[in-house]
Amino acid sequence: MGAEAQLAKAKIKRLYLIPILSKALDVIELLEQDNSSLTLEDVYQRTNISKTSVYRILKTLVHRGYLAQTPSGEYRLVSRPRRLRFGFAVQSAEMPYSEAVAQSVSAAAAASGVELIMLDNRYDPAVAVRNAQEFVAKRVDLVLEFQVEEAAAPRVAHIFKKADIPLVAIDVPHPNATYFGVDNFEVGYEAASILASYAQRNWKGKVDRVVGVGFSEAGSFVQNRITGAFDGVRERFKDLAADRFAQIEGRGMRDSSQKAMQELLRNCQPGEHTLVAAATDSSALGVLDAVREAGQEANFAIVGQDCIPEVMEEMRRGSSAIVGSISHEPETYGPRLIQLGISILRGYTVPPYNYVHHKAVTPETLGAEEKTHGSAVSEAVSAD
Repeated sequence: MGAEAQLAKAKIKRLYLIPILSKALDVIELLEQDNSSLTLEDVYQRTNISKTSVYRILKTLVHRGYLAQTPSGEYRLVSRPRRLRFGFAVQSAEMPYSEAVAQSVSAAAAASGVELIMLDNRYDPAVAVRNAQEFVAKRVDLVLEFQVEEAAAPRVAHIFKKADIPLVAIDVPHPNATYFGVDNFEVGYEAASILASYAQRNWKGKVDRVVGVGFSEAGSFVQNRITGAFDGVRERFKDLAADRFAQIEGRGMRDSSQKAMQELLRNCQPGEHTLVAAATDSSALGVLDAVREAGQEANFAIVGQDCIPEVMEEMRRGSSAIVGSISHEPETYGPRLIQLGISILRGYTVPPYNYVHHKAVTPETLGAEEKTHGSAVSEAVSAD
């Protein structure tokens, strides 16, 4: 074989190498060969790798359990590294918002190298308790618990406390757990702002009734969505009497909310301008079903929580009684939850309450966002 052919073959082989992986292996082999702790500067001086890359490689290897960092900042090789194993109890695989959170957590776990064991709570407290026991049996390192029944929270939390497994509670607080979720009063108050603006713009400020569609099973913490909404409406419509505010129970579900609103409509005068703050988008859709059936949609303005796809479609119509929803941005849950869990297991101090960002979405802002996105796509196509 000639020199040119050998060179060509060598180039082809190099195409299959992953440079950053090769550098990471160089670092591991250096620590293995040296058999002692090394500083970042030591590794940098003894490898042909930039200091920035050395830093990122070392931090990644610590995160994945291949290295440990001493209190003095040195790095040492850890024998037989083990992946972190998280348990994730999904609220319900049949609920759109819960599914969006599950997808986000699953993707973030995969990206971080965390083994994720997922179990479906099926919106059932008895199932949640059984799932907690199964997580203990599987010896997970930490649990992300998406369980909405406040009454079941102490039992679930007790199971993990006995097993000495750290717990992160999503959206509904649990005893001895780190909380992760929305600031419920604030998202309710944000909903009130949308409702009030709609009433001022379309009804000249005339409001006859305000309805909160609650979710009592989730407890007082989630019920603060309705408290925040009522407070926000009262601030803007100071003449509304207390008897103009009513709460109905929707259980966070479409059918239950529809039935509760149907019952309320039997005791209301037709044509009353009614603002509705719903604890979830599923409840908002149930209310919408009821008022459409009664031919009262034009007299209602409804705001939900979660920005699930069907609610977004209603807002795109431009004529729906659903005039807004508060996005809790479930796509951000996964990365933050996984990082929070890792921080807890690494012994770092974390806040007891970790709030997610939220964003108000209306037909107007939704249309503007889609128009901007569409223009960007068109420009990209033109550029191609």
